[in-house]
Amino acid sequence: MLLALILVMGATVALQKAFVPKFGLDLAGGTTVTLTPVMANGKTPSQESLDRAVTIIRQRVNGTGISDAQVAKSNDNIVIQIPGAGRDEALRLVSTTAELRMRQVLAVAAATNQPAQVPTAAPTPSGSAAATTPAATSKASTPARESGAPNGNASPAGRALSKALTAPSPEPSTSTRATTHRRAGAGTARANHRAKASPSAAPSPTPTAAPQDTGDPLAGQDTSGIDPALLAEFRTIDCTAKNRGQGAVDDPNKQIVACSDDGSARYILDKAAVQGTEISGAQSGTDPTTGEWIVQVDFKSKGATQFADITRRITSLPAPRNQLANVLDGVVIVAPTIEEAIPGGSARISGSFTQTTATELADQLKYGALPLKFQQSSVVSVSSTLGQDQLNGGLIAGALGLIVVMIYLLLYYRGLGLIGIASLCVATVFTYLTVDVLSHNAGFRLSLPHIIGLVVSIGITADSFIVYFERIRDEIKEGHRTLRSAVEVAWRRARRTILVADAVMFIAAVVLFFLAVGDVAGFAFAMGLTTLIDIVVVFLFTKPLMSLMARLRFFSKGHKLSGLDAERMGRTSPAEQTLQEA
Repeated sequence: MLLALILVMGATVALQKAFVPKFGLDLAGGTTVTLTPVMANGKTPSQESLDRAVTIIRQRVNGTGISDAQVAKSNDNIVIQIPGAGRDEALRLVSTTAELRMRQVLAVAAATNQPAQVPTAAPTPSGSAAATTPAATSKASTPARESGAPNGNASPAGRALSKALTAPSPEPSTSTRATTHRRAGAGTARANHRAKASPSAAPSPTPTAAPQDTGDPLAGQDTSGIDPALLAEFRTIDCTAKNRGQGAVDDPNKQIVACSDDGSARYILDKAAVQGTEISGAQSGTDPTTGEWIVQVDFKSKGATQFADITRRITSLPAPRNQLANVLDGVVIVAPTIEEAIPGGSARISGSFTQTTATELADQLKYGALPLKFQQSSVVSVSSTLGQDQLNGGLIAGALGLIVVMIYLLLYYRGLGLIGIASLCVATVFTYLTVDVLSHNAGFRLSLPHIIGLVVSIGITADSFIVYFERIRDEIKEGHRTLRSAVEVAWRRARRTILVADAVMFIAAVVLFFLAVGDVAGFAFAMGLTTLIDIVVVFLFTKPLMSLMARLRFFSKGHKLSGLDAERMGRTSPAEQTLQEA
């Protein structure tokens, strides 16, 4: 079984061509930043806020294209490990606070410029078909109002238009109903990915023509009041790239260009109308009437006034200027169409939500209501040269430790020592393959504390062999057992001791891993891993090999170099015992 495990892992390594494990920052070089959250009220941040902060920082780091970067939560801290990045770059990525702002949409288009389209004409009943975006890949159809002619300014909103944000209304208003929104009772609106506008009483006699795409994403859109520099930036920005502006510090008093968080659309946004800190709360739940998932957003007093003012001002504007984008950490997370003024300090978002998407949006809004600020608890930068030196030092230490233990086994146990050395070699190969497979398939990174733990575990692994060998000697010293029977009886007694000792070591490693952080946790992980490997090797290799060697005359007859000779164990040989009895 052990051979099968080694072969499977070896085949995995060969197929992946991953013959060397991936190294942590202390061996490969890079920067580690530990951030501690600071709350204005002095309270401990919620786990939801920390999880959201981890997601935001991870998106920032991944957006730069840096490979193998890791962002993880460690108790109430956030640890960022960026291999190869300079200290200044790492600090820039994590130093800004992610904030939520609500901005009016001034222009919107697909993420990248689309090829020109040939115009087509076809008579269409008014409102019977939705005006679609120039981008065929948009997740939702564009908002279109019922009128005598289609909306020429139809534009994509990607994921943003897959959710509606409307005020309570006593009755449906067919004059303001968008194609991606349907009334679901007072105070709610539904966002439907493939919904169409309700047909009017009579078809329009005017044929409708699909707008021709001239290659300009702003073609047909109102660009009045927009900074010309932003228009140029809007035309060239590529929102399909990894770096879509995550972590960008946007001035709330200036217009900006931003991408949607899923990279499907780009926006020109007006000055911030409402700050995220004016949100008092947001929670997801189900509508008791329809059973659909919704998100309820509540505003503070000032925020309620600001939200009512902006919704009142943009509700009658043509698309896309009747959309209100929610920008978190420089990207648009949702940009709903505002159909009516929304007073009262409360808004309800409903649509094609699942429990996961509704909870995610609520968490984003809650994080924007109370953004976390962090202080740098520690910043450690390691050059690649120093990392290589530490790796070489760790490997030398491990090799020396292994050689010393092997020499001890040979000097003290002689022939039995060869069995111990073979077991150590198997354990070494098994450990290396395990570390290699984990590093390429489970995100594990070999660091200096891991190497220290592996070196220390050499003695722990050898200790299991010693316990077994000493039990065999004890059985033989009694002089009433053959070597083969002594091997079996000694194993039944020794395995209990081995299991208890390894269990204690493993429990200690688990407790240390969960209670400690950083280097100590890495050391504990290595100790726990090698403890499990020790059990596997002793049970599946050392014991079967010892049973096989007991059949050889070299060991069974007590050769002087076997480690089981009478002189070494302080007893008479079987021949001498026979002469004395005679």
